[in-house]
Amino acid sequence: MEILELGQKARFEAKEIPLPSSKSESNRVLIIDALTEGQNQIHNLAEARDTQTMIRLLQTNPPIFDVLDAGTTMRFLTAFAAATNQNKVMTGTPRMCQRPIGILVEALRSIGAEIHYMNEEGFPPLAIHGMKEQSQNRVKIRGDVSSQYISAMLMIAPTLPLGLEIELEGKVGSRTYIEMTLQLMEKFGVSHSWEDNLISIKPQKYQSGTFSVESDWSGASYWFSLLACADEGTFFLKGLKEDSLQGDSEIVRIMENFGIKSTFKEGGLLIEKQQVKGISHIDFTHCPDLAQTVAVTCAIIGQKVKFTGLESLRIKETDRIFALQQELAKFNAELKEVEPDIFEVIPSVTMPSEVQIHTYDDHRMAMAFMPLLTKTKVKMEDPSVVNKSYPSFWDHCESLGIQIQKS
Repeated sequence: MEILELGQKARFEAKEIPLPSSKSESNRVLIIDALTEGQNQIHNLAEARDTQTMIRLLQTNPPIFDVLDAGTTMRFLTAFAAATNQNKVMTGTPRMCQRPIGILVEALRSIGAEIHYMNEEGFPPLAIHGMKEQSQNRVKIRGDVSSQYISAMLMIAPTLPLGLEIELEGKVGSRTYIEMTLQLMEKFGVSHSWEDNLISIKPQKYQSGTFSVESDWSGASYWFSLLACADEGTFFLKGLKEDSLQGDSEIVRIMENFGIKSTFKEGGLLIEKQQVKGISHIDFTHCPDLAQTVAVTCAIIGQKVKFTGLESLRIKETDRIFALQQELAKFNAELKEVEPDIFEVIPSVTMPSEVQIHTYDDHRMAMAFMPLLTKTKVKMEDPSVVNKSYPSFWDHCESLGIQIQKS
């Protein structure tokens, strides 16, 4: 456990923060690289444990792909192993083996992959026995559960003998992540068409090239939140691009309502504390990884806001809706379901002198609740969970004058 405190009033002088690289971009480009005939030049890959796990498994190619707690790695490597006709066991941590994968497995089976569940139907661990022959070139996938299933199928699509048409059923969530996947594929020479709910990719080869991974907008969101909760300050977030492929760049528009002015400069983004405008509703359908950050921000700064688009939060590293509800209550705030799938943040009106945050083996719980230290002393259980996506997070906190003591 670590105790987090500010050594002074919540004011931050202009500070430069060297953000981590995007693990979303990194994990996609690693799969594309593995499917490319020829040598790619990939720069600035993420230090995140998820990405390092992907690198290690692709390089060593063991018979068992143990992805630990990396959901993206599990889903992408499942499709990759099937499409490259490999025999693999896919497994991970106990929590990873509680996260559903049935939609992806059924999609892969429908085009000819041989995959068996080794324990509970619909969940890892899996036994993959390759794909001897592609049986059809069209699949239907629900669009409202996880975009990672769709991205996994998209990346293998051009390497299949018949190509692939993916029909998205129902509401499409996290659309920006699907668009990121397709845009990265385009950078390596693969074309597609997307009309209405049908994405079509013909058989074709990835072309080798050079790519540099952008800084991570999800990681940037915690510094937006810290500044919104502070009394005043300015940060320069290195490596962010205005024309980002990442859907979490939506944090710029969201946080504008909570008093953060953003200005793109050479080499990154300048964010400054200004007056709060307020907003009544935010839809997280296409940027669900921002929901925890924004919920905690609203609870701290006194903004009552309705949230929609949180459906995928229940199958993440933890049930993030439940986790938010439990931890917000510790400083007298709420995340209340006011109608089916509509939640409202009820902000705190009285702040205790100390709050102990349980992190639920979820990196985003630790980072999202960090800004609470602008109002009270915070005890953070298992702060090392940040290694999943942002290993240098606590070092960056200390560089801003945040005092961290191990208890």
